[in-house]
Amino acid sequence: MQTYKVAIVGTGGIAAVHADNLARTGGRAELVAACDVDQGRLDDFAGKHGIPATYLTLAELLAGAKPDIVHLCTPPMFHIDQAIECLEAGVHVLSEKPPALSLADFDRLETAQATGGAQFSCVFQHRFGDASAAARHLIGGSEFGRPLVARCDTLWYRPDSYWDLPWRGTWNAEGGGPTMGHGIHQFDLLLHLMGPWEEVTAVAGRQARATSTEDLSAALVRFRSGAVATMINSLLSPRETSDIRIDCEYATVELSHLYGYSMDNWTVTGAPGHEDEVTAAWTSRPLEQGSGHSAQFLAMYDALDAGRPLPAGADSARQTLELAAAIYASAFTGQPVRRGQIVPGHPFYGGMDGDGLGTRVLDATALNRTAVDTAV
Repeated sequence: MQTYKVAIVGTGGIAAVHADNLARTGGRAELVAACDVDQGRLDDFAGKHGIPATYLTLAELLAGAKPDIVHLCTPPMFHIDQAIECLEAGVHVLSEKPPALSLADFDRLETAQATGGAQFSCVFQHRFGDASAAARHLIGGSEFGRPLVARCDTLWYRPDSYWDLPWRGTWNAEGGGPTMGHGIHQFDLLLHLMGPWEEVTAVAGRQARATSTEDLSAALVRFRSGAVATMINSLLSPRETSDIRIDCEYATVELSHLYGYSMDNWTVTGAPGHEDEVTAAWTSRPLEQGSGHSAQFLAMYDALDAGRPLPAGADSARQTLELAAAIYASAFTGQPVRRGQIVPGHPFYGGMDGDGLGTRVLDATALNRTAVDTAV
């Protein structure tokens, strides 16, 4: 097993999660460098995590540290250009979500990967761990049966002060609100467990928060299998939970947690007459490793060792990003959106705001609500 040289770009809050989890990989990774535009923050981060080399620009890091893998922990608007710079230099990329602010930007990765011979992966850590692997194996199989109906809710709470950072809550910097920046982890896991989606009908609104984007979206998603799922992405929910429930022919699979899960967060229930078979199938699978960044890091190293495509690579990450784009497109046009419909020339291909349509719809809704409140 190879030990990989890793560098972290961006030393804000999520970077500490990466550094801490890299230390839990049993020597599979060596954290050789960090990069940030803020020298003081960079020095503090490097000192805390014992990082030997620091750089103020990505170009200097790539030339000086020569890492095998770069972890992008910068704000969302920087992800795609930084990923392309790394890939063209032949360095693998693990990018925090969202991987890009639009499908148009994301599709630039294909040329960059071919140019440098390196691979892109997105941080979708909920896919990893034993319980997720067990559920993915069993859903659609003979013991659990095919999936029929599901729900996927990211019900979180963020006060107005959350948007004090100037890049938060803007289409140009984050690409959207909770659909892009928060719920994307949970519905990525839903897609990982249930397979390709086919059509979505959605609504989105700015109910209460000081943001330019939505603070709530809700969607009805139909999958290729015929299954149907409801989905809510909210920053308005005081009792925070992250929930997935998938009802199959013979079993219900449930996951309830907040920002990460262990085995205890999963519940599997057999249909009447199938209890023993369902329980036996679930407990026969390995159920020890929890989810989290370190689980994804280890899966990435195993793939590189074996010469396999990276897990959570560009193709599957694009499916998740396309669903986010379709939710916005449906919400702001009032029409269902099918997978594959958002292509070059479509207003939502170049951005989740749909060439300003999203802003106009959200602003009009907010004005109408204000008018009603004033009248009352």
